[in-house]
Amino acid sequence: MMFKALKEDIDVVFEQDPAARSYFEVILTYSGLHAIWSHRLAHKLYKNKFFFLARLISQISRFFTGIEIHPGAQIGRRFFIDHGMGVVIGETCEIGDNVTVFQGVTLGGTGKEKGKRHPTIKDNALIATGAKVLGSITIGENSKVGAGSVVLHDVPANSTVVGIPGRVVIKNGMKVKKDLNHSDLPDPVADRLKELEDRIFDLQEELARVQKERKHKYDNSNL
Repeated sequence: MMFKALKEDIDVVFEQDPAARSYFEVILTYSGLHAIWSHRLAHKLYKNKFFFLARLISQISRFFTGIEIHPGAQIGRRFFIDHGMGVVIGETCEIGDNVTVFQGVTLGGTGKEKGKRHPTIKDNALIATGAKVLGSITIGENSKVGAGSVVLHDVPANSTVVGIPGRVVIKNGMKVKKDLNHSDLPDPVADRLKELEDRIFDLQEELARVQKERKHKYDNSNL
């Protein structure tokens, strides 16, 4: 079973990363894979109440990979961390199967509360670059969190959420296909900025028209 799990972790790298060329390369050079394997060992020790040794392993892994996963976090099968630098996963996180996260992602808490204080990420979810998912919330199955988003509330299954704060922009419109095209997600912040630019342009045109009318009246009054 152990070797089957290790092989699954390797296979998902080839499925998700077109840059992967060989088993030798993946095993020796993929920091995300190293972090996941270290976590699986640390989590087993954590469950058996070897808390110090579990934390020691997780901190050594953080030093070498730049990825911090608390040994208490529960992570399912075929978890993929792409690039990985700056990823933080909190103690009470629960991550399902076939989940993908990119560099700079934080699955964290919102304060010093006790108990379940970190997110639950359901099967087939994707958390894109730099996203922050905070608190005891749930990201539903097959859902995507866009790059740079800050998510503080539950996300339904088959949805896409983007922005700060995060808001759902796609929900059951069509089946969300798990891929790496996270840069193509809608951006409500950019949309709002475009609306403001259009409004400023309209106001400038209106101001120019009023100034022209006033100049025309002034010129006529001097005739």
